Amino acid sequence: MADTEGLPTVTVPVKVLEGFIADIFTKAGCERTEGAQVAHHLLSANLTGHDSHGVIRTPRYIQWLKEGKVVAGQGITVVHETPTHATIDGNFGFGQTIGPLAVDFGIAKAKQHGLSVIGLRNTGHIGRIGDWGERAANAGLVSLHFVNVWHGELVAPFGGVDRRFSTNPICIGVPTKQGPIILDFATSMVAEGKVLVASNGGKPVPDGALIEEDGTLTNSPTALYGPIAGTMERNSANGSGALRTFGEHKGSGLAFMCEILAGCLTGGGTSGPIPGGKRGQIANGMFSIYLAPGSFGVARFEDAAREYANYVKASRPATPGGEVLIPGEPESRYRAERLAKGIPVQTDTWAAICATARALGVEPPALPNS
Repeated sequence: MADTEGLPTVTVPVKVLEGFIADIFTKAGCERTEGAQVAHHLLSANLTGHDSHGVIRTPRYIQWLKEGKVVAGQGITVVHETPTHATIDGNFGFGQTIGPLAVDFGIAKAKQHGLSVIGLRNTGHIGRIGDWGERAANAGLVSLHFVNVWHGELVAPFGGVDRRFSTNPICIGVPTKQGPIILDFATSMVAEGKVLVASNGGKPVPDGALIEEDGTLTNSPTALYGPIAGTMERNSANGSGALRTFGEHKGSGLAFMCEILAGCLTGGGTSGPIPGGKRGQIANGMFSIYLAPGSFGVARFEDAAREYANYVKASRPATPGGEVLIPGEPESRYRAERLAKGIPVQTDTWAAICATARALGVEPPALPNS
């Protein structure tokens, strides 16, 4: 279910919303091409039903840009390189700018050598990781991605209450002739962006998705952000609680390994410890593996993957009228629907985006249903 489903929303045509968001970033200091690219990838998250990683991020990104926590106009710097491996620095550029550069770097190496391993560090919020799995799959590659956030403590480990992990998403992308199969999930029970959506009046997060400092389980966004009544500010530094991992010790273990791979092995640093305990500058790290199926000497890989997916889907539904879904299938359906009908944006989120736009001198578009 999409984050905005069943909630008060305004519906914005895709091209209108994408142009509006691009105008905001351009006015805030990005070159037009970069502003358009940031908007494109934010819209991609909304199109796939992941509103938590979509245009709701716009006010926060603009604030980070003003504070120097993310920098416009950046490219990648290759820190270390071999024929099949590389460590890349994103120079704190927008993740939607740096992400494609890093992924394309890995794709090129894998196509030449059969595989590549790329460590990316010091990039701004890199958005929906499924975008990068899809990018590699569309180039014919299998890819695995492990992500962390330097100085981004939000999640308590299994058995603890203090924040130690970031939300640490994992993504695996597989190419098939009928389109990519994409597994993409946070190792926290819910992504931080879904708490952000809930705090703006959106769909509540599940009971027990957060934990208070005294160990009480809750679904209240105030555990993460502190008091929010009467304000649009959402700052995780104000909260005393934490998100929880999914799957008890299993999600906690995966989150731990994301920090080791994307934080330690890339050289970008882990979620903590944070000097002085004060949260400020944050950055994503991403450890990615790219594999060319043809290098494994296996015939018909893409056909075999799709045949197996069809076999899984043919399992009898557990409930009448139900359906077995494979990874990436809900996202594909949302994309088709929202391209046709427009993007539903939760009303408080739309108000926050419009306030950000007007503060920059950008007039929001008139909407047919407003």
